[in-house]
Amino acid sequence: MKLLVTGGAGFIGSAVVRLAVSRGHDVVNLDALTYAACLENVASVADSPLYTFVQADIRDLASLDAVFKAHQPDAVMHLAAESHVDRSIDGPLAFLETNVMGTYNMLQAARTNWEARGRPEAFRFHHISTDEVFGSLGATGQFTEETPYDPRSPYSASKASSDHLVRAWAETYGLPVVLTNCSNNYGPYHFPEKLIPVVILSALAGKPIPIYGKGENVRDWLYVEDHADALLLVLEKGALGRSYNIGGENERSNLELVQTICAILDKLKPATTSYAQLIEFVTDRPGHDLRYAIDPTRIRDELGWRPSVTVEEGLEKTVRWYLDNEAWWRPLLARAGVGERLGRA
Repeated sequence: MKLLVTGGAGFIGSAVVRLAVSRGHDVVNLDALTYAACLENVASVADSPLYTFVQADIRDLASLDAVFKAHQPDAVMHLAAESHVDRSIDGPLAFLETNVMGTYNMLQAARTNWEARGRPEAFRFHHISTDEVFGSLGATGQFTEETPYDPRSPYSASKASSDHLVRAWAETYGLPVVLTNCSNNYGPYHFPEKLIPVVILSALAGKPIPIYGKGENVRDWLYVEDHADALLLVLEKGALGRSYNIGGENERSNLELVQTICAILDKLKPATTSYAQLIEFVTDRPGHDLRYAIDPTRIRDELGWRPSVTVEEGLEKTVRWYLDNEAWWRPLLARAGVGERLGRA
């Protein structure tokens, strides 16, 4: 297929681009190259005849119309989004402009092009979202595809809004869509403002490793390359109009996660004392959801997908990658907001 991937220079998007090209798909990577994007993320496929990069902003409908007209994609994988909860607390407008209006623009451009081509049945608009739209769980239970939306942050509210727009364009205009909501991703090329790279890079620098509150918040961790595999599967075989929750089946509290990373670093790059001694509990962020957990039954039963990487395996792969790729992450530490405490409200 010819795929139009938005946000393909970001963390999850670049994993999708790399995997799609390796499987023989023709990929058009549309990215605005905002602060969290890196073309180095897709350097391994940049010279492939199957890969094309287009710098464009999903907030600009005219640019999107031109891209669709020029490339005539068979399918869209819409990943471009502002995604850092702490940044959404400090500056929610950017999240509304990109995640809500940007998704509106993508839907309009896709619909216009799809209709101009005679509404081909094989076309798909795959909208990639997050489990955070469902709100917060207590100590038990899991999110299913039928869980009512209950977003708690500007970020999750903007993603919930975009999910609703996608479903509305399917119902009102007949646009062929599939949706996915994923748990927390981690792995290579993870931008160094998110928890796991913050822990790794703080430890390597001998700086305090910050943990919000008491570290009791629980997340389900999904290795990014597993996620990319699931996304392509849903695009190709998912039922039209259906949503699929993609989870890692790897729940860990933040404290457990950080302690595991420290133990891996103790093994791979030992210091005079354990890196765990750098752990420092800091004031929690406002509205910090206690627990996310995904019920993956639908994607497992309907499409036969399960994650292949446990959190222990994935974390060791990730730590090794950061140890081996300082040339990638070192320049990113100078980008705006990285290394600062954001989201205090």
